Amino acid sequence: MSEKKKILYLMEYPIDLPGGGQMSTQTLCEGLAASGKFEPVVCCPNLLNKKAEDYPFKIVTYDSDENRELSKWSRISNFLKRIKDFKRIVRQENPDLVHVSMSESLITYGALVCTGHFKKIPFVYTDRGLRYGYRKHSMFCILRTMKHASMMLTTTEFNKSLWDKEDIPCKIHVIPNTISCAFDDFAEGKRDEERAKHGIKEGELVIGFAGRISEEKDWGAVPGIVGALADAGVKFKVALVLSVYEDRDEEIKADLINGIKAHIGEENLIYQQDLSQAEISDYYYMVDIFVMTSMFESFGKAAVEAMSRKCAVLSTAVGGLPEVIGRKEDLYDKEDLKTFTDRVRELSENGELLDKEREYFYNRFKTLYTRGVNTSRHEKVYGEILKDR
Repeated sequence: MSEKKKILYLMEYPIDLPGGGQMSTQTLCEGLAASGKFEPVVCCPNLLNKKAEDYPFKIVTYDSDENRELSKWSRISNFLKRIKDFKRIVRQENPDLVHVSMSESLITYGALVCTGHFKKIPFVYTDRGLRYGYRKHSMFCILRTMKHASMMLTTTEFNKSLWDKEDIPCKIHVIPNTISCAFDDFAEGKRDEERAKHGIKEGELVIGFAGRISEEKDWGAVPGIVGALADAGVKFKVALVLSVYEDRDEEIKADLINGIKAHIGEENLIYQQDLSQAEISDYYYMVDIFVMTSMFESFGKAAVEAMSRKCAVLSTAVGGLPEVIGRKEDLYDKEDLKTFTDRVRELSENGELLDKEREYFYNRFKTLYTRGVNTSRHEKVYGEILKDR
């Protein structure tokens, strides 16, 4: 390709709204803008807190009042309006390729391509969820739309295997998710600095839990896990970070904090809330073993964030997490916590083994999940699709 090609990203949420899909798209576009091989343009609803000029790539916004609307008719009117806005913006930008970044945006864009619009513009879709997480009507729309697609991208081989069973009429390619550029560089000495800041003594073991409050994360299981470790004789502190968005989340937070304190005492809990990407990247430095408790997880962004800060990671074996973690000895079953507690005790009693675990996960991050790796993989896919155009 002799000239820079324009890639238009279609989204149904503002790119500055906290969320995995938004952050992954932002990180990718930052990487593309830095490499200079493609011209990324993001189409999304009006920004919440930031300005378009705060980003190193172009952002085109449209009006939307769809913020988790409870009204069915409001959702329908927003959907119809989004179709009109997508049509206007695609015509205005005239991209070389459209990349649909979210499922609702795919259904919206599908209403256009399935009725004959934009036949000459190739498009790809990244499915960041899991195939079995969609309802029947969504699956019908997705399958119809994918008949017109150049490619489907999934973030794990596991999700690809689920879509392969649907006989998708286009190629399916795997590109793992990436994380914020705040995690790009590992700062030597930062671990000691963060641990000292939070009163963690030399040799003390820190177990980490972090994420947004949601049903999928299964926060109710955390006090039982903490209790099982305490009963097994492991000495440790807990470093907990939560993102709290709704009033009802406060009760969940209180129950979780009180449950942890009941097992290890208030003095052994370090709690932080609603951290920025830079702040959460600092948080992981103090953690020795990061624990995922999810009951549903398409990928596992928090696990990768922890890897980037040289944490050992133990996880439930659900969704795409086994693929992200990479080996069975670091997976556990919440119904059989003895395997989990034995693994933590083994790591806590063997400093050399814990250091090897931490290096294993850091090297896994550097090999598979950095912004540079993610950007290069997307550039290759875009190049293959556009090579004859």
